[in-house]
Amino acid sequence: MSSASPALDGLTVVVAGAASASGIACASLLSRHGAAVVAIGSHAGRLQDALGHLDGVDLRVCNLTDAPAVTDLSHFLAADYPSLDGLIHLVGGWRGGSGITGQTDDDYELLHTSVLTTLRNTTRAFYPSLLASARGRVAIVSSTAVDSPTAAAASYAALKSAAETWTRAVADGFRRDREAAGDNTAPSAGQTSAATILVVKALVDDALRAAHPERKFPGYTHVDDLAAAVVGLYAAEAQTVNGQRIILSS
Repeated sequence: MSSASPALDGLTVVVAGAASASGIACASLLSRHGAAVVAIGSHAGRLQDALGHLDGVDLRVCNLTDAPAVTDLSHFLAADYPSLDGLIHLVGGWRGGSGITGQTDDDYELLHTSVLTTLRNTTRAFYPSLLASARGRVAIVSSTAVDSPTAAAASYAALKSAAETWTRAVADGFRRDREAAGDNTAPSAGQTSAATILVVKALVDDALRAAHPERKFPGYTHVDDLAAAVVGLYAAEAQTVNGQRIILSS
């Protein structure tokens, strides 16, 4: 992946889960690079507190677990913006338990809804616009737990693995559907959209470090570095990052 800092003027990027520390970092950096950012969250007050100070960031409240609501939102945004060029999916959470028998149904359902259902809903609703974009990008944040699952985090690792599989399927769709278009005379001929998995051990931000000065957070990825990786996806050719699993953890 290129380390260049691309200009994103004229692009519209949707950040889902925008009120989180990672959402704030991504929305802020995307905006600084010139993108119009649509920041989606489930609570108007939290969105306003997190991102209301940024000019040019469009705050939208939507329950991303509600498929019809997400579809409606995609139609509204398609009417409001000339193109939709990115979906940065940062909705998630973590639940653990005391071994395999401690993996509760409630925790599994919460993770299934937050990690996978929101990803399925948003990628399905925004897929046509992202496919049509000259620089469409989808990015999710996954975990090293997928590679080394523990009994204590079985549900979490399983749902993150499912999210990765879904994202690779989206990547396959971008490749196949662009090829199927078959118009090699068009300026945008060839693959222009990509879906990518960004992998971290865990995320850390300045507030978390300040709250726990005694901790070292080894291997954690700072949310600013995650944001830089997201922006960097736009500096790379779509084919080189499509379907790729990029490790950000140190």
